[in-house]
Amino acid sequence: MQKLFTGPISLTTKKDGYVRVAELEKEGSIFVDHSHLHTALQGDMVEVELLGKKKNVKGEDELYGSVTQIIERGKKGYAGIIEEENGIYFLVPDDKKMYTDVIIPENARKDAKTGMKVIVAITNWTDAKKSPIGEVVTILGKPGDNDAEMLAYAFERGFSDVHNDAVTKEANEIKKKGITEEDKKNRRDFRNVPTFTIDPVDAKDFDDAISFQKLENGKYEVGIHIADVSYYVRPGMHLDEEGIARETSVYLVDRCIPMLPEVLSNDLCSLVQGEDRLVMSAVFEIDDDGIVHNEWYGRALINSHRRYSYEDAQTTLDTKKGDFFEELNILNTVAKKMNKARFDNGALQIETDEVKFKLDEKGVPIDVYVKERGDTNKLIEEFMLLANKYVSKFITKKQEEKNGEGKAICIYRIHDKPDPDRMHDLDLYIRGLGYHVRFIDGLIPSQDLNALLAKIGDRPEKSLLQVHITRSMAKAIYSTKNVGHYGLAFDYYSHFTSPIRRYPDVLTHRLLMRVIEGDYPKESERGIFERLCVQASRREKEASDAERGSIKYKQVEYMSYRIGQEFDGMVSGVSEWGIFVEEKKSRCEGMIRLRDLGGEDFYNYDQKGMRVFGERTGVEYKIGTPVKIKVKNANLDIRVIDYSLVA
Repeated sequence: MQKLFTGPISLTTKKDGYVRVAELEKEGSIFVDHSHLHTALQGDMVEVELLGKKKNVKGEDELYGSVTQIIERGKKGYAGIIEEENGIYFLVPDDKKMYTDVIIPENARKDAKTGMKVIVAITNWTDAKKSPIGEVVTILGKPGDNDAEMLAYAFERGFSDVHNDAVTKEANEIKKKGITEEDKKNRRDFRNVPTFTIDPVDAKDFDDAISFQKLENGKYEVGIHIADVSYYVRPGMHLDEEGIARETSVYLVDRCIPMLPEVLSNDLCSLVQGEDRLVMSAVFEIDDDGIVHNEWYGRALINSHRRYSYEDAQTTLDTKKGDFFEELNILNTVAKKMNKARFDNGALQIETDEVKFKLDEKGVPIDVYVKERGDTNKLIEEFMLLANKYVSKFITKKQEEKNGEGKAICIYRIHDKPDPDRMHDLDLYIRGLGYHVRFIDGLIPSQDLNALLAKIGDRPEKSLLQVHITRSMAKAIYSTKNVGHYGLAFDYYSHFTSPIRRYPDVLTHRLLMRVIEGDYPKESERGIFERLCVQASRREKEASDAERGSIKYKQVEYMSYRIGQEFDGMVSGVSEWGIFVEEKKSRCEGMIRLRDLGGEDFYNYDQKGMRVFGERTGVEYKIGTPVKIKVKNANLDIRVIDYSLVA
């Protein structure tokens, strides 16, 4: 009997594949050589037949198999350049893991001409010995143009910068109607309570606002007010279908591709200063330590008194003067105590760096920097976490009171415990940095990781370690089955605070209102909600891939204008081919090949010691080693930077 498994396939540069299967986690991924891919492409969800075990090139036992079915393609289309040879038109894909060109019949070429950058969807491919057939779905423009290159990352994954006519019409009708007195009825009114938003300086959509007032009992009332998107976007509408199809907004380097039309996302739903807005609210009575004593949930009405940027709010805190200083100061003090309590409870203290670009009028990167996170960023984060945790718990507990434990239906944001193999790899990485942590029952205790990060302080290798800790963790996903959130150390967690840009938050709002009104979801609905969770998790990854791709492109483009220039760098990884180096300021990562390490020495790769060392001199390069580098080459076609060592 065939042993069939399902999982996503990842391709190597040698055009072989590995299928990661949940049931075989302890035994490793299933290796699939090129001849057994049977048209499978990078990121496809595939069915694979397990054929057995064999020795790999390292002499280790390895599962191997053959793809029997393509369940779902990983990409909606492929970006690339149209070429022509002997009257036959074909796509040369940008994605170098796409191991075949795509033939484009004359009637499927539309108006695309040779040399144009386009998106092509595969329409027919059943014989792996032949090239796939495709059709042009979008003409992006001239290769190298900023718009063409940036949009390619989104379009490949099925995200468009335009909404269809039916969706646009519905959104315009809602905007034209505006907010009526009828809409304001039966809502708790917070318009006279001090209320403000704090967002990035370039933000266009404002999902969340905070209200604050002191109570006579010495405690504080803090309201977390979230745009009431679910009031406008309802099941069965074209807007709802669009939300399900997209699931998320996409944030490329230079633009946002919104989940909902801008007349809603940037206007009617956005909590702009000085305008009445409809919100879903989580209101807490808390004390000086951030302990919650009372809670209230429901539909409300606000009018934001101040639109703060993070920088403006930070200036108010630092100078101790300005609008709402007292409110901000108390909120900041309480947020710090909540933050400490969270980490004391076992939450991971991870802050991955966010790379930002300064672009000229043509979209060319003229500067790259790491975005700083101040107290105001952390303040907003803590109160959004509070709302997400308590809303999830409220929805769950209310249903369990009626239906019994484990019977609740909620859109949980879950984060399972890490895989022991990945934890082992992280342990080796930490040892490679020269540090040691405990390894207990297949896990590195989160307290040990936090202590290590604190010990490293502001040393350059901290950012590398945080990235590797994040990669070693299970992927956070959406599910109706609650296993808690390991990274945050929360038993209950749902996304509630960003419905303008995330569809799962819209679902959470609907479930919250159903629970408040006593219309509890039925067990027969679980399958529908679980399918929506799977869709949301998948689209979130696709959006993340598009965002990372756009960042990598701009980093390579940035260095392409700096060939021959010298920079300070740090070794970010080692391999049998060379050392990876991250430029200190821009975080642009490139490789120095072993042959380019210089001198008369011969360099070897020590996998166990996670180092590259010279046989004659003993000079070694390990993760975290500071180096002086020169930009040797930056290839935008394959998105690769080559550095050389400066003696």
